[in-house]
Amino acid sequence: MAPPLRPLGRLRPPGMLLRALLLLLLLSRVPGVWCFSELSFVKEPQDVTVTRKDPVVLDCQAHGEVPIKVTWLKNGAKVSENKRIEVLSNGSLYISEVEGRRGEQSDEGFYQCLAMNKYGAILSQKAHLALSTISAFEVQPISTEVHEGGVVRFACKISSHPPAVITWEFNRTTLPMTMDRITALPTGVLQIYDVSQRDSGNYRCVAATVAHRRKSMEASLTVIPAKESKSFHTPTIIAGPQNITTSLHQTVVLECMATGNPKPIISWSRLDHKSIDVFNTRVLGSGNLMISDVRLQHTGVYVCRATTPGTRNFTVAMATLTVLAPPSFVEWPESLTRPRAGTARFMCQAEGIPSPKMSWLKNGRKIHSNGRIKMYNSKLVINQIIPEDDAIYQCMAENSQGSILSRARLTVVMSEDRPSAPYNVHAETMSSSAILLAWERPLYNSDKVIAYSVHYMKAEGLNNEEYQVVIGNDTTHYIIDDLEPASNYTFYIVAYMPMGASQMSDHVTQNTLEDVPLRPPEISLTSRSPTDILISWLPIPAKYRRGQVVLYRLSFRLSTENSIQVLELPGTTREYLLEGLKPDSVYLVRITAATRVGLGESSVWTSHRTPKATSVKAPKSPELHLEPLNCTTISVRWQQDVEDTAAIQGYKLYYKEEGQQENGPIFLDAKDLLYTLSGLDPRRKYHVRLLAYNIEDGYQADQTVSTPGCVSVRDRLVPPPPPPHHLYAKANTSSSIFLHWRRPAFTAAQIINYTIRCNPVGLQNASLVLYLQTSETQMLVQGLEPNTKYEFAVRLHVDQLSSPWSPVVYHSTLPEAPAGPPVGVKVTLIEDDTALVSWKPPDGPETVVTRYTILYASRKAWIAGEWQVLHREGAITMALLENLVAGNVYIVKISASNEVGEGPFSNSVELAVLPKETSESNQRPKRLDSADAKVYSGYYHLDQRSMTGIAVGVGIALTCILICVLILIYRSKARKSSASKTAQNGTQQLPRTSASLASGNEVGKNLEGAVGNEESLMPMIMPNSFIDAKGGTDLIINSYGPIIKNNSKKKWFFFQDSKKIQVEQPQRRFTPAVCFYQPGTTVLISDDDSPGSPGQTASFSRPFGVAADTEHSANSEGSHETGDSGRFSHESNDEIHLSSVISTTPPNL
Repeated sequence: MAPPLRPLGRLRPPGMLLRALLLLLLLSRVPGVWCFSELSFVKEPQDVTVTRKDPVVLDCQAHGEVPIKVTWLKNGAKVSENKRIEVLSNGSLYISEVEGRRGEQSDEGFYQCLAMNKYGAILSQKAHLALSTISAFEVQPISTEVHEGGVVRFACKISSHPPAVITWEFNRTTLPMTMDRITALPTGVLQIYDVSQRDSGNYRCVAATVAHRRKSMEASLTVIPAKESKSFHTPTIIAGPQNITTSLHQTVVLECMATGNPKPIISWSRLDHKSIDVFNTRVLGSGNLMISDVRLQHTGVYVCRATTPGTRNFTVAMATLTVLAPPSFVEWPESLTRPRAGTARFMCQAEGIPSPKMSWLKNGRKIHSNGRIKMYNSKLVINQIIPEDDAIYQCMAENSQGSILSRARLTVVMSEDRPSAPYNVHAETMSSSAILLAWERPLYNSDKVIAYSVHYMKAEGLNNEEYQVVIGNDTTHYIIDDLEPASNYTFYIVAYMPMGASQMSDHVTQNTLEDVPLRPPEISLTSRSPTDILISWLPIPAKYRRGQVVLYRLSFRLSTENSIQVLELPGTTREYLLEGLKPDSVYLVRITAATRVGLGESSVWTSHRTPKATSVKAPKSPELHLEPLNCTTISVRWQQDVEDTAAIQGYKLYYKEEGQQENGPIFLDAKDLLYTLSGLDPRRKYHVRLLAYNIEDGYQADQTVSTPGCVSVRDRLVPPPPPPHHLYAKANTSSSIFLHWRRPAFTAAQIINYTIRCNPVGLQNASLVLYLQTSETQMLVQGLEPNTKYEFAVRLHVDQLSSPWSPVVYHSTLPEAPAGPPVGVKVTLIEDDTALVSWKPPDGPETVVTRYTILYASRKAWIAGEWQVLHREGAITMALLENLVAGNVYIVKISASNEVGEGPFSNSVELAVLPKETSESNQRPKRLDSADAKVYSGYYHLDQRSMTGIAVGVGIALTCILICVLILIYRSKARKSSASKTAQNGTQQLPRTSASLASGNEVGKNLEGAVGNEESLMPMIMPNSFIDAKGGTDLIINSYGPIIKNNSKKKWFFFQDSKKIQVEQPQRRFTPAVCFYQPGTTVLISDDDSPGSPGQTASFSRPFGVAADTEHSANSEGSHETGDSGRFSHESNDEIHLSSVISTTPPNL
């Protein structure tokens, strides 16, 4: 997911880690950088008001490393000393006689002192020297007549500096400030309630300052006798509160004077329903509200309410109190140490009402922007620092309420051993918002470069803000991915080393690609006749246009129909007239803009009703203009056609938010040409329509407009948060990497989201950069390519602010485990007991092998699962097999592995090690490879001599067998009776619950019979028996324990009389048992229902040779499993020796 776009108006600071490292190295190599006394003011001049010819002293006292020289400025110009004006030894300015004449001789103005030492200069705050003045009365009391018991009000107003204190005189006698019925307000108003005859006389006000005193004209009060009966009068406010603008810590009075019968009760409240500050407010007289020590929280609309007692009859009057505040800093610039040719950034933020104007000073003199030095209201950026930039810088904030300054020093570190500038800088456009910048390392001192700084700014316009990104020294390219579409940008690179920076590289300019428009145009609809609609629109603002508009697409339809008609117009068109429409019908219109890339988003359907065809002289549609004043207010202006002769009684105004119900009509007078819509929502689109009317409605004008987003003080003052730190990466698998980082320290717990940027190192296509979102401080990035180096960076988002990207971390994914076995496996016998095995790495260019595993074993050991294991490093592709035993066939197979896992084994390869006495023809080295193994039978090739030996052996064996048969026939008759008894005893002991075994003789005979049947029972597995199939022993274990093998005598049951065997056969039934057999494992066979005798035993004198060969044949076809259980082991297979013991009692079941 693409990340949120960072506003270009916000500076992206350099990487915090690199900045800290650079500063640490600078300070460690420059002794005494901070060993100076900061130049500062102990006292600064303050505003003062004096009278003409009076002396005055403006204080100024500076502290710092001496000598300190102090000079004074008046209105920005140097003050010259003379006999009247001199600078005292402590730096203060003394004026013996203040002149007040107009012109150059006047001492009035704004004064500042400038303190200077060898490190620089600082300027003090402004102090206003004003002369005490007073004007003539602007408002004087007026004579009046009033009925007895009524109320009377006298007022006077005068301007003076400092403000005058106004008192009142009655018949030339001063009135007390507070009386029961009479109230004198500090604003110059005298209020008299419940007037009586004794109040008749002359009144005047007296205004006095320290140097002046003024008296107004006299006004007479005539009291008329009251009427006998007083009728009921609703409350009326005769003097309501007035809008007041004041400064902090002043005192204000909101007047409220009402009449009525009975006497109304006056109460105060705030329009925003906040409580009134009871600690700093009180009521003067009968209802005047006085607020002392005014603060910012007192700003608001105050409502005076006059209510008839005991009724709901009331009237209200309201006024707005605005409190102005002098500037105050919320962020101060910090002193910096920078190398020559580096970049310094000073931040300064201030607030106040009205918003303060920011300016920057260098050694007390105002800075002007140039190619190297740029000011962005709250920021001062100095590029390519030179020694002359070593100075004291001040941030000055000023408004109508005062000015403040904050200082910081820039120390320039000198170094002659600087790298040369990066060269061959070139840029390549990647997308509508990304440009790839690449460069070559400096030719001189490139090995000392610790970081690069990428600088870029818009190429068009004046005083564009410059952005900077600091990256490591391990790359010479960078993708800037937060640019505006269809814009030209200028780039340059600076190389940094511990003691300095290079000159800036050559500048390169590159433009981003166009994109589709972000917004459609705002359209306006009017009708000139009942059958047409004039559609007009304004150009899309550049920030939303994202390229050159080449086409507009108009769509319109009747509201009652679904068919849409589409028109395409050139990009230079601004209006279009739809003709031939139906009168008195509602049409829906929308518009879409397109650049060369494609069409943008369409506007919503805007409705317009055409006039009626039967209308009499109806007013034409007015020319409508909409303008957002702020995020919640829209100004609606219109102008009627001068050629329209129709009479107009007034206007009807309608408006609605997109997707909401329409509000209106708002009826306006015919003379009104302006209306303000307030209380709207920010970032919303509104549809406004206006029409003039007389006896019927005229033609209407429709237009849409969008309200902007609100910019709060916090949005302007809060800098971007710092980026995450301690980013750590670790590869988990061949397709995933685990990331972990730490969140920066915040003063309060806040919800933080993170964006992770991931791309392969050297990626040229910016659209393939992967962006992931999470709210945790860790993430497993999956779906990556094996054995690939990636770069990772993290940024955080909090309170609609985004941090810069963290320093980049590089890490590679693990390789994949080998998918195939080694190929071309060959085994060659090079000596009597030594063979050489060789192979080739597995197929595939991306396969990484760190180790090979060679398994080999003789056929007999392979059947027992005993493999010998060799390991070789991934770079070695051969090994020696030593200590081979002559006369054996060896099986060899190989697998490849790496740190991720092991691949499959190769096909088995067999090697025949012939005995030494074999013929010379068979002693030559025998080499077999994996290809030969597929057709190799697993036995020796027999020659003529071997065949003769086998024939002789077979003849001797047959002769011996014949002799044995004759002997057995001879003895069979003597054993018939004893064999019958033995069978009967065995049948009686078949149940498992038998309490005891047969007698010793019977047991011996039974065992003897079992041993005799050994050969005939060998092809089948006896029920309730446990057989060791590894070949290490021929022991057979049944459910009663191990069976003793009697080697003294063997009884061959199949030579007995066949008839007797058939008689005994039905008495023994074998339940079929299921056996899953694998070489090298113990097979457990049990059947509780088997009627086998506990005393019945069997033993095998040789392993299952046929079965073993069959298993080998299956495994030699390329299976990567071993010959036993499919795995190999480094442990030796110890033989298990069991005592041949028969239990006298069967175990309990």
